[in-house]
Amino acid sequence: MKLDPVARYARSHEWARQDGNEIVCGITDHAQESLSDVVYVELPEVGDTFDKEDTFGVVESVKAASDLYIPVGGEISAVNEALEDTPELVNQDPYGKGWMVRLRPSDPAEFDDLMDGAAYEAFVAEES
Repeated sequence: MKLDPVARYARSHEWARQDGNEIVCGITDHAQESLSDVVYVELPEVGDTFDKEDTFGVVESVKAASDLYIPVGGEISAVNEALEDTPELVNQDPYGKGWMVRLRPSDPAEFDDLMDGAAYEAFVAEES
């Protein structure tokens, strides 16, 4: 399982990474491996607002469809439009080209409540 050393992780298997005043989010390497081949990603509109842990989209694979939960509340400032035509980027590069949304956090302290990499690894091990 690959981790992003600067990202934080949610129990619902999304990651969040600070980028200036914004947070970039996607699903973890563990999540994309569990889903297998991603075939479709449904994302919100720019300007949509969410509270922490709200459903912000859906990812569908050849195995299943899973809701996406926002790890930090805020207003969506960008969505990864490349995923419309190439959803497999989520499998190929979940922490890079497979990012899903950028947002302006309503409460930046929520980021600090997320798990670091070591805590997330332990959580995944417990879950298995």
